[in-house]
Amino acid sequence: MAPSSTSRRRRLAAAFAVVTALLLSTAPAGPARADLQNPRQAFLRSSVAGLFLHWGERTAPQHTDCAQWEADVTNGGWTPGYWVSEAQKLHAQYIVLATFHSRLGYARPWPSAIPGSCRTKRDFLGELITAANAQGVKVILYMTDDPQWHADGLTSGDWLDSSAYSAYKGHTVDLTTRDGFGEFSYDNILEVANRYPSLSGFWIDNDNAYWESHNLYEQIYQLRPNYTISNNNEDTPIMDMISNEQKTGMTPAYDYPQAVYTAAPRLIEADFKLPSTGAWWYDGSNPSVDRKLTIGRLVTNAGSSIKALMAETAQVNGRFPSNQEAFNDFADDYLDQIWPSLNGTEGGGYMYGGLQPGFWNDGAHGVTTISKTNPNLHYIHVITPPSGSTGGTLQVRDNGYRITGVKNLRTGAALSFTQAGGTLTISGVSSWDPYDTVFTVTSSGREGIYSGVTLSATASASGHAASAAGDGDYLTYWDSNKTTPVSLTYDLGSAKAVRYIGINQREDSVSYARSDTEQSARVKNYRVYVSSDGTSWGSPVKTGTLPSRRGVQFIDLPATTTRYVRLEAVDTYAASTDTTRYKRLRVDETWIGGAYAGGGSTTTVEGETGTMNGSAVAAACATCSGGAKVRFIGNNAANYATLTVNAATAGTKQLTVYAEVDGTRSFFVSVNAGTGIELPTTGTSWSTPTSATLNVTLNAGANDLRFYNNGANAPDLDKITVS
Repeated sequence: MAPSSTSRRRRLAAAFAVVTALLLSTAPAGPARADLQNPRQAFLRSSVAGLFLHWGERTAPQHTDCAQWEADVTNGGWTPGYWVSEAQKLHAQYIVLATFHSRLGYARPWPSAIPGSCRTKRDFLGELITAANAQGVKVILYMTDDPQWHADGLTSGDWLDSSAYSAYKGHTVDLTTRDGFGEFSYDNILEVANRYPSLSGFWIDNDNAYWESHNLYEQIYQLRPNYTISNNNEDTPIMDMISNEQKTGMTPAYDYPQAVYTAAPRLIEADFKLPSTGAWWYDGSNPSVDRKLTIGRLVTNAGSSIKALMAETAQVNGRFPSNQEAFNDFADDYLDQIWPSLNGTEGGGYMYGGLQPGFWNDGAHGVTTISKTNPNLHYIHVITPPSGSTGGTLQVRDNGYRITGVKNLRTGAALSFTQAGGTLTISGVSSWDPYDTVFTVTSSGREGIYSGVTLSATASASGHAASAAGDGDYLTYWDSNKTTPVSLTYDLGSAKAVRYIGINQREDSVSYARSDTEQSARVKNYRVYVSSDGTSWGSPVKTGTLPSRRGVQFIDLPATTTRYVRLEAVDTYAASTDTTRYKRLRVDETWIGGAYAGGGSTTTVEGETGTMNGSAVAAACATCSGGAKVRFIGNNAANYATLTVNAATAGTKQLTVYAEVDGTRSFFVSVNAGTGIELPTTGTSWSTPTSATLNVTLNAGANDLRFYNNGANAPDLDKITVS
């Protein structure tokens, strides 16, 4: 005789109680602490984005009968493969399924043994895990502790069944209270953990005292060492990642990281909705997706080492509304074009090095990324291009990297650039992508930055001495112990040339005054002093105001030679109303630059970017800079190439011409239509670049250099540099 449903429930409850008791007996006691870095986090740290799926019993047409909802899901043709495919279009590495969502009716898309809310007979969750894992996509399950929406959208009744759950537990439990619902969700989380070893973890909305008192998180990590746990809006230390929900008020609007308050290397996620308007997660509407805003957020997050969790809403049959589906189709091709600059990179200008992000010249704005495997490979993402008469020129602080080449990532075309005074200037940009123009920038490493500098401070918090700001370790930082004014002193060990101070401040506050209690904990006004003996300082050599912005900042100094440099932070941006951040100052790393990268101004112009006349033509060249060169210059007056060089100042400059030739041939070089100067060039092979140098007189601004040979053939032109 088959057992009754009541006896089955009792046996399941008893078995579950045994498993829970065993876990509790071995779970560690005491306060929970974060694993700042753990092997289980590897897939999240290597991810760029996730797809946040809102789909539940309240999905239009808002079922109130669980069985009917399940039937309509199945009859509508729901398939997990569609979700996986849409996630891949967005280039997402993981899916977060939000069905147990408080405002979606607390449905559970798996055949749960625990009564209390909608539970399906079909294992939608298990099917999704299987389909996703087969394609290398991870699945994370949304869970919540919040019962406040237990009757939301109902004219009568409740989404939660306290009576059924109380009978199952053998004692009275009110699921509409935080404690009661905490017990219910606790049971469900452990049921899922026991049932689905191939799940990748939980995305948890809020926290609950019941969970904490019953060591829920320790049990999860012990039972499933591969699971990660993410928390929404509350930086609960034991969880692997904090997800910051979308905030507004930033300028530009896509620059979401301005409102992020958790410092890396903590795993950080930004959760934003693709449809930016409408009560879209359950009402069946079809709002538009702002492409500029969405691409901007995705790229800006990547440029800040923040994971982008892009929220979309599935209909009952699992398909997305047409506007969201259309965006996914667009993103599929668009992200392919720039994927090397996002995947396998970290945010540039933060703790991993890289060029400075943020606000650039003439209203330009964007981020930079840096390869995780090649510290000399950078990408500049121009989301808002420069305006005005200099709209074809971009200026980005180089952060001490000596730049060797700049290309358009999409086309591979080499671009002209100069480097001087700590700034990389890219010129001759003829067009900008409407969402993200990406430049590939190569460098030969950082130079001009002193090592072995000793730091001291006038105030430090316990465990966060000034030395931590100069140890090259981003896991440590200096804390001024809420003291301002406060000074950092750099001892160079002996008198040396000094040109600038670089500073990476701790990114643990918003970068603008979001509210009276959420403000920027960054240096505002500063003074810089120098001293030969560390005792006599005299008047400041530089005073000013640092911007309240994320990423590396710089203070340029008058050229001087000294042993000691003192940076005095007069005040910070946070007002006294923000008691947490008022006078707080933390610095991850800071350094002294003795010389700018490149040692002055060097302009590089690729030959193939010039204007060709006659038979002169750009041709592919695997051994050449930029992958191309100019062939068939010379033999008569009609065959020549003209390259434009921008000079910061007028005067005599050194022109170096890189070419390929087997034997000896000559270029004639004419500057601004002047008399040509012969430049013999000798090489050993048509596939081995060689160089030759001469002095030329340039005007300030643009100069046209014509390369020709009227009487004989010239070498193949690779590139030129002017310094």
